[in-house]
Amino acid sequence: MPPVALIAGPTASGKSDLAVKLALALQHGGQAAAVINADSAQVYRDLRVLSARPSEQEMRGIPHFLFGDWDGATACSAANWADAAKGVIAKLHAESVVPILVGGTGLYMRTLLDGISPIPAIDPQIRAQVRALPQNLARAALELEDPEAAARLAPADTLRTARALEVSRSTGVPIAQWHGKQVGGIGDQISLHPLVLVPEREVLYQRCDLRFENMLEHGAIEEATALAARNLSHELPVMRAIGVREIIAWLKGDVDRDEMIRAGQLATRQYAKRQYTWFSNQPPATWTRSLPENAELSVIFERLLHK
Repeated sequence: MPPVALIAGPTASGKSDLAVKLALALQHGGQAAAVINADSAQVYRDLRVLSARPSEQEMRGIPHFLFGDWDGATACSAANWADAAKGVIAKLHAESVVPILVGGTGLYMRTLLDGISPIPAIDPQIRAQVRALPQNLARAALELEDPEAAARLAPADTLRTARALEVSRSTGVPIAQWHGKQVGGIGDQISLHPLVLVPEREVLYQRCDLRFENMLEHGAIEEATALAARNLSHELPVMRAIGVREIIAWLKGDVDRDEMIRAGQLATRQYAKRQYTWFSNQPPATWTRSLPENAELSVIFERLLHK
């Protein structure tokens, strides 16, 4: 089966640098390679700095795909990304190029490898009715119509509550019954070579704090200003990206600069913590895990490098 490498981990863990190093090592051995983004923020062209998208210099001549391909006005779902990634992977394999997936969005990776539940399109009228409900009423309705989903979801989880309720009302079937019927995954069609980076927590949090301050010095304020000028819906993923709300609040005078920095750093650390927890528990136990500084590519990807 054709190979696909995967380097995953929380934000600020150094995974992009390792992906490029792996690609260069493969190239040195006569095997072409390319990097494919699997990060839900780095897909947006509006977030070059705020998503820490690799620069041309950091790419070091290695082809990169699905970085900055989506305009912020269009949400990129896991299914959207997986469809695009499958197309890129197929193209690279046809050209005898090894794809290297790199990112921190677990849902993107699971959708690509395992597939997605084939839930039919939601009736637009039902969707509008559900999304117009206050959270307390939506939650009460879900407890009656899909008690299993209600028991699983936090009371304040507005997005998942609305999703479960609209699926139940539109299809007549609880959302959990769709989840066991995933289709479209490529996990059984490829030879996967995975590496999960698991940094020391305190080191990771220190890097998160430094990263946010560095972003402010290298264009993050300008990016947030440009996004604010577009008057996009605040529900779009690009407007909910870490740093966007915090910087816009500062630009509007709602907080001072120090408060903005603390809020941005806190949000970054909280996001990294969620990713850390996900990558510690969700991927199969057979996936290789390593501290970033101990990741010996020649050992971890031996079969790929010396096939």
